[in-house]
Amino acid sequence: MTLALETTAGLTVRLRLADDWFEVCGLDRLIPGRGVAALLPDGRQAAVFTDRAGRLYAVDNRDPFTGAAVLSRGLTGTHRGRPFVASPLLKQRFDLETGRCLDDDAVRVTTYEVKAA
Repeated sequence: MTLALETTAGLTVRLRLADDWFEVCGLDRLIPGRGVAALLPDGRQAAVFTDRAGRLYAVDNRDPFTGAAVLSRGLTGTHRGRPFVASPLLKQRFDLETGRCLDDDAVRVTTYEVKAA
């Protein structure tokens, strides 16, 4: 989803959890390239991102290599056209669309369907 900056006022970011949508924050709280951590109803955390084109992404905030909830503080970028977040601890990169670790095919993080409404 791509949104012009002037159309984001009043929109909220929502994640699909099971069969319902969970409101995370106002879309205006997201800065391209920076993450926001969201506490989910079951106690887990999600890391939510937007890019410069306005696309939204959400992945599990927990770094599977260290167990720390830090992915929302990671650096974002692209590799071969794929958006990723790099863990701020050990620098492993996770595809923001699939959750696959770009540095270790055996590791993944959970991804969430995300929208602004």
